[in-house]
Amino acid sequence: MQDKKFTVEDRDVHPRLDVFLSGQGLELSRSRIQELIARKKVSVNEEFFKASHKLSPGDIILVSVPGKSEEVRAEKIPLDILFEDEDVLVVNKGAGMIVHPVSLSQKGTLVNALLAHTDTLSTINGLLRPGIVHRLDKDTSGALIVTKTDRSHLHIAGQIRRREVKRRYKALVLGRVEPEEGRVTSPLGRHAVSRQKMSVKYVGGREAITNYRVVEKFVVRGLFFSLLEVLLETGRTHQIRVHLASIGHPVAGDSAYGRKSEYICIKRQALHAELIGFVHPVREEYIEFAAPLPEDIVKQMEELRKLGQSC
Repeated sequence: MQDKKFTVEDRDVHPRLDVFLSGQGLELSRSRIQELIARKKVSVNEEFFKASHKLSPGDIILVSVPGKSEEVRAEKIPLDILFEDEDVLVVNKGAGMIVHPVSLSQKGTLVNALLAHTDTLSTINGLLRPGIVHRLDKDTSGALIVTKTDRSHLHIAGQIRRREVKRRYKALVLGRVEPEEGRVTSPLGRHAVSRQKMSVKYVGGREAITNYRVVEKFVVRGLFFSLLEVLLETGRTHQIRVHLASIGHPVAGDSAYGRKSEYICIKRQALHAELIGFVHPVREEYIEFAAPLPEDIVKQMEELRKLGQSC
């Protein structure tokens, strides 16, 4: 940490703390300054305040500015951007990309890419998760909302909490799914043995609701596969993967909750967030964005059609 000291002059007309610091040549974005304030790295007369605190002439401000080794590094990683304005950004996350780092040294995450793309990201989720209001698993591809202001973050988080965000997925699963339309409501919690996994947990689990319908069926030499459209009502960790496995139809290619199957050659779970819809946090109008099925899932389905038949 590097400490910097500032004194509010008489000519400063009672500015907000974050606004004042934005004009002091710190070479930090306002959202980054707000994060430092929230993390109590900024004091005013040896006390801690919110970013909106009104300053007075003579106030002494001490800022502990992280060195480069104490920050998540920006990396120039290509992003597939479906939408962007000054408030929100919607990306089509590729399979294999982790959404946010778990340590300052971790590289190659969506957050690393976002920091190189924009210097304006919400700060509510802290240093390691700027802009992140919800997540996708590493090997799940598709549409993801990123918030650029704290106001937008709170607005979108509220919609998610009230189950107002539309989240539609495509999942290629093992077996013939019957009934062809259904709702899975088993509560979920941490696996009793493997803490990296989730499981159905009727005692102490959290409510989880997954709706599905079959959109295409495949049969290859007596083996059945189904393409599902999945709508989430809740968004628990690994929810779709655990719920579908719990009814006997794990997602194809899922090494954690599935099983190996002949004719399945995709190298990750065949799960894709194909559509996300929400009310814009400032314009207050409903918008939605679609992410096309990625090439590996398309190729897997084409292979099943070629080897067998689609019905």
